[in-house]
Amino acid sequence: MHPGFEDLDLIDLLSERHVQLRSICEQLWNDRHEMYISNSEWFILSRIYKRNPTISQVTRQVDISRQATHKFIKSLESKGLVEVTPAQHNKKEKSLRLTPLGESCYEKNTAMKATLEQIIANALGTEQIERLKQLLKADWGNLNEIVAK
Repeated sequence: MHPGFEDLDLIDLLSERHVQLRSICEQLWNDRHEMYISNSEWFILSRIYKRNPTISQVTRQVDISRQATHKFIKSLESKGLVEVTPAQHNKKEKSLRLTPLGESCYEKNTAMKATLEQIIANALGTEQIERLKQLLKADWGNLNEIVAK
């Protein structure tokens, strides 16, 4: 058992592992590539990849303030990863799409995460990882109802 994890409940275990894995992914990318990309920027890139969302759609999907989301999008645009254009359906809105460089970086990062997943599968067993993924994808009911009550 990982030291320090023995007394954690499910929610805290998931959180700790999430933070650990995100940190490893960010560090691996930034050690191997000249362009620094933060976890928040990766999160935004994942919401844009193979889609053409508006800035407001991305803002609603991420748990980051509107101002911070705009700041990250500006940063991604200045790095040449994202293109911001007027939306077709609303002149006040802006659409986002990944540039070819943005798509390339996203796909390289996805491959790197797959390698990390394979390392974890080698440590825990492929069947265990597949079972964990099934459990995490399963319908857990409407957890938001609990908050609404």
